[in-house]
Amino acid sequence: MNKKRFLILITLLLLSLTCAFADEENITVKIAVVGPGDELYFWWGHIALIIEDLDTDQSFFFDYGVFDFSQDNFFYNFAFGRLLYSCAVSFTPWNIEIYKHTNRSLVIYTLDLPPNTKKLVRDFAIINVLPENRDYFYHHFNDNCSTRIRDIINLATDGQFEEMARAQKSQFTLREHVSRHSWFSPAADWFLSFLLGKEIDKPITVWEGMFLPSEVGRYIEDFYYTDENNERHKLVSSIDTVLTAKNRPEVLEKPRSQWHIKFIFSLILSMIFILFFFLYKKKDIRAGRVLAGISISLCGLFFGSAGLLLYFMSLFTNHDYTYYNMNMFFITPLLLAAVPLGILYAAAKKPQKAAKYDKIIRIIWLISAVGVIISMILNILPSFYQDNLTSQLLVLPIALVFAFQPVEFKKWGLNGRK
Repeated sequence: MNKKRFLILITLLLLSLTCAFADEENITVKIAVVGPGDELYFWWGHIALIIEDLDTDQSFFFDYGVFDFSQDNFFYNFAFGRLLYSCAVSFTPWNIEIYKHTNRSLVIYTLDLPPNTKKLVRDFAIINVLPENRDYFYHHFNDNCSTRIRDIINLATDGQFEEMARAQKSQFTLREHVSRHSWFSPAADWFLSFLLGKEIDKPITVWEGMFLPSEVGRYIEDFYYTDENNERHKLVSSIDTVLTAKNRPEVLEKPRSQWHIKFIFSLILSMIFILFFFLYKKKDIRAGRVLAGISISLCGLFFGSAGLLLYFMSLFTNHDYTYYNMNMFFITPLLLAAVPLGILYAAAKKPQKAAKYDKIIRIIWLISAVGVIISMILNILPSFYQDNLTSQLLVLPIALVFAFQPVEFKKWGLNGRK
């Protein structure tokens, strides 16, 4: 949808809203919590505000999570952490059909609010979708679709919701909340955790944990507020499970520890690499050197590319949740140098030539291994702590093998090789 058509649709909907909601007594305010979807950016669910008019039977879906891949410089802005999101309004039945089609769960919470508060929420939502107000700079943890709905609930309860949520410590850190939703994809789960810096390992409150839609749903369900007449009300009057997703990975109640899986995987790879070096340096089988060189190149490409992305995000973008990342000690762009060196090592026709590349390769991976050890020592200090054991134990065995690979059984030139 182009911008002109979008503005026309917004204008028509606003006119419809103005006509439909003539009497706040007939307004119903609801919160729709949507479960995870297939795409990566849907793994953490979604949330929206629903405003219904009982007289006209119209229902509007206020969505604070709208973005468009076709907008100008979308990927450039995303890369630098300046992604523009919007608030849009559409008809509720249309959205429900979409969630049915995409196999996403949907739970709707009806709020028990006095008429004047319903009007306040309605007017606030209408103002939000005006062209001059609808856009905002998205932040994964501090300003997203969920935090916007959380703030509207707080507005409706005159600040009582925030008071409750800030007074309670969250059971998990931001990193652990993220992992509860991404655990089922080991590669993506590791990579997301690798990019996230130490700031998201600090203790948080329930309020901060409500960057997740499911957390908003959890805490509004049993929340009570006091109205202007000093009467106590349960915020949610009814809960309607509209859709239940089928055959989707569950969202974990508690995050699972993943470090042992990454460590075992790294040990297996390391044993394979040791075999390659053994074939060449102990058995004088050249294929072992070729396989070892290819392994060095591939590991350098993977970890070096990851390090390049991490350094870029941490030093040159607005992705502040990647700042102060201890993984920068041992997964660095320097590892990309292992790519050509590994190829040259594998392709060298003479052992003496391969030995020259071998020395440089050892130094590069030794720097990485030392970086892991330094980060482990710093993790003992609370101010430097980062929950990055999965990255440390993935890199350390591999780096040690490449840095301290088996030496030749015989001196070069004494075993018949030229």
